Amino acid sequence: MALLALSCQTTEKHHIPPKAFRQDRNGWIYVHLEGTPSAIGFQHGSLLAPEIDTTIRMMAYYLKHETKKDWQFYRQCAANFLWDKVDREYKDEINGIVAGMKAWGKNYDSLDITALNATEELAYYYVPQLMDKQKPGSGDNKAPGNCSAFIATGSYTKDGKIVIGHNNWTAYMVGQHWNVIADIVPTKGSHMVMDCMPGFIHSGDDFVITSNGIMITETTITQFKGFDSTQIPEFVRARRSAQYANSIDDVIKLFVTGNNGGYANDWLIGDIKTNEVAKLELGLKDYKVWRSKDTAIIGSNFASDPKLIAEETTFKISDTTTSPNARKRRMEQLVTDLKGKIDIDHGRQIEADHYDAIHRTKANNKCVVCGHVDEDKKGCMEWDWGAYYPGGSVQSKVTTADLAKDLKLWAHMGHPCGQDFMGASVYKIHPEYARQSKYLTAMRCYRWRLFEGQK
Repeated sequence: MALLALSCQTTEKHHIPPKAFRQDRNGWIYVHLEGTPSAIGFQHGSLLAPEIDTTIRMMAYYLKHETKKDWQFYRQCAANFLWDKVDREYKDEINGIVAGMKAWGKNYDSLDITALNATEELAYYYVPQLMDKQKPGSGDNKAPGNCSAFIATGSYTKDGKIVIGHNNWTAYMVGQHWNVIADIVPTKGSHMVMDCMPGFIHSGDDFVITSNGIMITETTITQFKGFDSTQIPEFVRARRSAQYANSIDDVIKLFVTGNNGGYANDWLIGDIKTNEVAKLELGLKDYKVWRSKDTAIIGSNFASDPKLIAEETTFKISDTTTSPNARKRRMEQLVTDLKGKIDIDHGRQIEADHYDAIHRTKANNKCVVCGHVDEDKKGCMEWDWGAYYPGGSVQSKVTTADLAKDLKLWAHMGHPCGQDFMGASVYKIHPEYARQSKYLTAMRCYRWRLFEGQK
């Protein structure tokens, strides 16, 4: 474990309070941030300056190839229709990140940090919308299906209380940077613990627990079409929900109000005060809510509402060979088989599962919960990932109501199953992906680690 110690001289020079700190733990960077929005931002930018710099450089490189848009395009989006819809406190936090980075010689501005926070909604919702205007249908496969998640309560869990788990699916080049555990104590709203990327003011892949007893995660709706640039960015609504929601109803209202359709998800929400869980399926035109105190809800990038599916996606629910539908079948099996037993250990097992329910065998491919598209000869074309594309599960988190009450969660960096990705051997066999070696040499796995918010 490496601890970034801040000397008295450094603390005074860069205005970092003694309570703010960074620790490197099991592949994760844990940061404790607290205070006003600008103070939280400055601490964030100072403690993670090298990582934010690398993440922006990586993202610009990655998106230039994947979306055919350079970083200036994303900065311009931030200037044209994002920045004016960011709450004052989050503008202050973003400006604080910029100031913290500049204190360590990293020269970025608020448009860079805003664009970074909005990469999911811009690259996979706004850009495809522009593509469809030029050539109808050309953006159909752009909204990806990232993540396998569940939330369970009542008769489905060992103690009758909520258990929640999530693994993040994305390109390995991007996912290796989803390695921050942010412990944030703002002057207003809830104390939050969440995973995120360096420079994010929200979780992004989304796993967050709060001092108000709220638990939130999600999985993306595959092949969703829709975006409204006149409304509030998704990353702002996600941060609001984490910071200010005191109930499931609050989470729903904060997400639905001003919805721009960006990063359309099935949000899995729990409230440890009531032991109730819910799913908010949020598109742009449509949304639907399911809720119960005795259920297990799973997410693997499929939508459930027939109206939303028909009106806002091009996803084929009848195609059992797709990754979302294959994982849906397996996760339904798992929560049924484990009914009455689900706890932390079983939660970790679910997120690391390698059984292909379509082919009825153990496998490393797009159809298993712990995805390995880099070993799938068919790739994952529903997301435009070709054969052996370096993408799949990149990390995982699990917690329970009792742990979340104390702001504790278990996290695993790298494939939840424990298998490393070694770029050199992959690029030798698949040189079509060798360009990624500039920012992706390996994605190693670490041991599970318990993280706790500082009181």
